[in-house]
Amino acid sequence: MRQRSADKPRGRPRSFDRGRALERAMHLFWRKGYEATSVSDLTRAMGINPPSLYAAFGDKERLYLEALGRYQQRRVESMAKWFDEEPTAMAAVRRLLTEAARELARAGAPRGSMLVFSAMQCSSDTLQAELAERRASMRTIIKARIDRGLREGELPQGTDTDALVDFYSAVFQGMSLQARAGVARRRLLATAETAMRAWPGRQ
Repeated sequence: MRQRSADKPRGRPRSFDRGRALERAMHLFWRKGYEATSVSDLTRAMGINPPSLYAAFGDKERLYLEALGRYQQRRVESMAKWFDEEPTAMAAVRRLLTEAARELARAGAPRGSMLVFSAMQCSSDTLQAELAERRASMRTIIKARIDRGLREGELPQGTDTDALVDFYSAVFQGMSLQARAGVARRRLLATAETAMRAWPGRQ
């Protein structure tokens, strides 16, 4: 009877929880940024080896985009919930900013917005184009809610909703940068409330 070779063991690659690994990659990219995060950083944080990373996620860029998609999807779901719960466009935007102030400075998570931070520190033209598209999709959600408020008479006729979206988007981005720099949550909330005083027709 032929003896089984001992120097070529057979077996399956070590299995791992893909969702948990992706979550860890997301937090690492969020904290350090795309370019400052190496594959060895990722495999150490995710608890897997490089072959498993490439087999499960492709390359570093595709892993990053999937992690960013995971981050953005949660934000989109939250925004949809807030906008559905609030009765007016003004209340919806206030909710967006106040919830952002809490989330951007949340204990136990990287500070600031992953999407905003990514746009600042990534030099890849391909990734920058993808990031611009993702920012545009978030902007579309906000504009749709404000446009609805205009149609329903919540805003003065002739209100430039594009300018309004740009203004509150800039406020959010500024809050994100402040959070990244360590600004306290109470100051971010104060910024949000100050920004709401600029709402057209506010009494």
